Amino acid sequence: MTRDLLFKRNAIRECLRAGRRRPYRLIVARDADLRDAQELIGEAQKRGVRIEDTDKKSMNLLVHGERHQNLVLEVGPFAYADLEDIFGAAERAGEAPLVLLLDLIQDPRNVGAILRTADAMGVHGVVIQERRGCEITPTVVNTAAGGAEHLLVAQVPNLVDAMRKLSDRDVWLAGLDLATDSQSIDRVDLDRALGLVIGNEGSGLRRLVRDRCDFLLHLPMHGHVQSLNAAVAASLALYAARSARKK
Repeated sequence: MTRDLLFKRNAIRECLRAGRRRPYRLIVARDADLRDAQELIGEAQKRGVRIEDTDKKSMNLLVHGERHQNLVLEVGPFAYADLEDIFGAAERAGEAPLVLLLDLIQDPRNVGAILRTADAMGVHGVVIQERRGCEITPTVVNTAAGGAEHLLVAQVPNLVDAMRKLSDRDVWLAGLDLATDSQSIDRVDLDRALGLVIGNEGSGLRRLVRDRCDFLLHLPMHGHVQSLNAAVAASLALYAARSARKK
């Protein structure tokens, strides 16, 4: 079984809080000032996690040069959910489903940023494709500041097929796209069972994915730049969807 290494303190904290993965050991840098990490180390000890120490050089090698915060948590692999789990989460929350679908977004830092916002906006689940997309890697979890640990993420063989299943459960599918027939997001009623579909960083939504959407949305732009980074666009769209429900 593969194991993941989490090396940002927020990611470590949220992983321990979520309790979804088996923690194997917390590695601490013996030659670092860890006075501000005692609460986190105590949390790991309370949960029965083995504490080991090493020097900073060895820790740098362990995380392949990534910028760490003198702590590394070794845990089991990310546990994926399925679509039924997502519907169950919405039902327990007493809300219409709010689902995020990522169409082959490949940059793990983009995915991490999106998942951080998805958790903050109360998304009931995220759907990603098994092949050619980005998996939930340690880089994703660290970038998401641990938010991914609280999210239900379904990894499906075919995104279009998953969209069909969502449609069968009366979820409206809205694709974020700059096509001429897309509607400004502030002119559409988002207070409904909604699946928000975000396209690839470079090519956007694939044709079959776009065709499966019930409608297309774009973010109105008032400056000189006419497009946004995928993570920023997804965050703004998720905020709009959640705000519509508050109303």
